[in-house]
Amino acid sequence: MRSRLRPPPSAPAAALLSALGMRRNLTRRTLVCGAATSGGLLIAGGALAACGTPAAQQTEESCVSEDLSDSEQVINFSNWPQYIDVDAVDESRRPTLEAFQQTSGITVTYTEDINDNNEFFGKVQNQLSACQPTGRDIMVLTDWLAARMIRLGWVQSLDKANLPNVTANLLPSLKARPFDPDDSYAVPWQSGLTGIAYNGTVTGEVRTIDDLLTRADLKGRVTALTEMRDTMGLLLQSNGHDPAAFTDAQFDDALEKLRQAVADGQIRRFTGNDYAADLARGDVAACIGWSGDVIQLAAEDPNIVFHAPESGLILFSDNMQVPNQAAHKTNAEKLMDHYYHPAVAAEVAAYVNFICPVAGAQEAMTAIDPELAANPLIFPDEALLARSAVFMALTEEQERTYEQKFQQVIGA
Repeated sequence: MRSRLRPPPSAPAAALLSALGMRRNLTRRTLVCGAATSGGLLIAGGALAACGTPAAQQTEESCVSEDLSDSEQVINFSNWPQYIDVDAVDESRRPTLEAFQQTSGITVTYTEDINDNNEFFGKVQNQLSACQPTGRDIMVLTDWLAARMIRLGWVQSLDKANLPNVTANLLPSLKARPFDPDDSYAVPWQSGLTGIAYNGTVTGEVRTIDDLLTRADLKGRVTALTEMRDTMGLLLQSNGHDPAAFTDAQFDDALEKLRQAVADGQIRRFTGNDYAADLARGDVAACIGWSGDVIQLAAEDPNIVFHAPESGLILFSDNMQVPNQAAHKTNAEKLMDHYYHPAVAAEVAAYVNFICPVAGAQEAMTAIDPELAANPLIFPDEALLARSAVFMALTEEQERTYEQKFQQVIGA
């Protein structure tokens, strides 16, 4: 981790942080290269877990959950590694989480046990399909898996009366998403963008997906992501199609473009977040990558650039959800709402460097790190968001079909 001093907070931010009992976090997360369990691994690749076996659906009537929040002041919170702020001196401490515990009186057991969406789905699938407890009150899942959980009826509907900060401060661009149109089942934890990354030390500017997939000087020096929605979303956009609303024929056209790039030897391999180490070394000249990873790389080497393709970007989120049979839903909702205080959200964003989903956090960030507050990859403007699309919510059959086609092309 790289540490650096920050200026003191503004008076309003200091007052809120003091009221919340928060110690100031003096670190920001930097690059963790090449580890499959690093905090940059926010999107899972590979084949869908149990894609050939339909999972048992539940409803609110078939799976009734009892909330024991009034008598049990606890929360069990599952998240990804390195996806929350930590103390500069003692990295086992998480200042914003400690502040919540101090002000609410609720004890939080925080576990970094989500390393891959598919892997985590395998951990909880049997319990949730049988309406049994998972031992978790909050789990943080990427859009597509959050959508699947909603489709299967495996998560509890949230009480918006317990979420006033979420209601007031959730970014408009993250409201009424296709898989959760009423914002009833998922609260974004952090968001990010998928686009083009390149190492300016070893190549010139890469502006388009077509450049990435066809330029002769990049042959064999390109990687793409194993996550179907990220890679195919960008290819759909490059063909002039909307990743939020496309046809089977349009998907197949985009897939053919990818197949040709593979056959031509343009793409070296398909990766999870391990592309970051290769890009940093210059072994890979350009790739499809995630904004948060590239911010971290650029902090060490300004020649590493994240570029928004002319055709558009893919916007993704990791979402807090309450699984069925979670016994502390009201407590969980209180924690979700805590993280929608702008000053609290800014502390987390300063560490993880992904898009902050909380309106007002950019102003709070200026007291922590003015440079980060001005970074459009953490606080994108309306023009950048207008060029971004959330991948279409898929039916179970679509998910199975598209994934199988994609896996055949990438050789997984």
